Amino acid sequence: MKTRFILGLLSALYLPAQAQTVSAVHHPDWAGNASIYEANIRQHSPQGSFREFEKYLPELKKMGIGIIWVMPINPIGEKNRKGPLGSYYAVRDYKAVNPEFGSAEDFRHLVQAAHALGMKVIIDWVANHTAWDHDWVRTHPEYYLKDDKGNFVPPVADWHDVIKLDYRQPGLRHDMIDAMRFWVTDFDVDGFRCDVAEMVPTDFWNEARAALEQIRPVFMLAEGEAPDLQEKAFDMTYAWQLKDVFGDIAQGKKNANDLAAYYAGPEQRFHPNSYRMVQTSNHDLNSWEGTEYERLGDATESFLVLSALLPGMPLLYSGQEAGNHKRLEFFERDPIVWKPHPFRDLYTRLFHLKQQNHALWNGTAGGALVRIPSSADKAVYAFRREQGKDRVVAIFNLSAQPQQVSFAGNLPAGQYRSPFSQGSVSLKASQQMTLKPWEYRVFVQ
Repeated sequence: MKTRFILGLLSALYLPAQAQTVSAVHHPDWAGNASIYEANIRQHSPQGSFREFEKYLPELKKMGIGIIWVMPINPIGEKNRKGPLGSYYAVRDYKAVNPEFGSAEDFRHLVQAAHALGMKVIIDWVANHTAWDHDWVRTHPEYYLKDDKGNFVPPVADWHDVIKLDYRQPGLRHDMIDAMRFWVTDFDVDGFRCDVAEMVPTDFWNEARAALEQIRPVFMLAEGEAPDLQEKAFDMTYAWQLKDVFGDIAQGKKNANDLAAYYAGPEQRFHPNSYRMVQTSNHDLNSWEGTEYERLGDATESFLVLSALLPGMPLLYSGQEAGNHKRLEFFERDPIVWKPHPFRDLYTRLFHLKQQNHALWNGTAGGALVRIPSSADKAVYAFRREQGKDRVVAIFNLSAQPQQVSFAGNLPAGQYRSPFSQGSVSLKASQQMTLKPWEYRVFVQ
């Protein structure tokens, strides 16, 4: 959904000094070292089909992807539709497949093929609203919120293709959970990415997670950043404020100390067990705010690498591995132009490093983020993460100017390797180095 305004408003309300929440969520074992891929089926191929996307699964496996998040697969409403094909997030039937992408059997085959390669599949779930021509409008009009004249209402004025559901209705809660169960039991999906999760009562999500866990362990991703979502319901939320910090640094509005302040402040509201999704793009950012190249400019590669090394699960959105430079259309066909690009190899190296190095694992399975002080803290963000015998040291020049930097005994000395080249590298505790604009160096032990 076009959520940049709503989520930006919600994020702006958060105060840095709020107390950290508790976490009773038990993550599936397979999520501990996973990276996630957002699959935009409509734009992934000229055919825009499940069967064509299935052919790409071996490439995702090679890149080290653990979880595939498929954007909404349900039929799209026709009444008040936006554009020729409509928004994926205007759902007409929660228990059916959009024929634009293929058949139900095609989707089932896609899930089976992903599982055969050792990857998991979660589907986008739109619980906050439905299309105007969903069958509930006729059979259960009480499921919908209405204005004082008894008219259905969109959740946000600009979202005129959908109408808001009313979670005060027990029947709605029952039927929504029943529909979620359907995809877990009948299609073997491994969980859900839940659209505008903060606009749905958290107690509903708690109820839904408990019901799904009675079937088997699932993975739940919330499009939202309210810490209480992760107390019982969700494994992972968006690190939404972090992408704004990235953008502000790239545009010269903030610096490396602001990144450190983010981790010392807003991020401290989350329990260490709470997974956070770190991203440089997704479908909303790409289509509505601009590509990563528009938002991050010359710093794009640096923030790509940083997003894979910071605590959390890195997201790769369809086309980033091909260096996609265009804003993908949202309501019509606009296939990605696939071509060789260095970012494919970069993502592959980073995701495999995450799989193998426990310091980079998710939640409490990974190492805590510890900043390494330097002589250029305003421009340079250096840090280490350690877990057991595994260690990663990373140094980023987060500025558009070259930097001479020294570490005055702060670096963990030793022999390391680089994930991007062959051979070993020796680090001294008082190392000095010259960094080009936006240059990064990563050392693995």
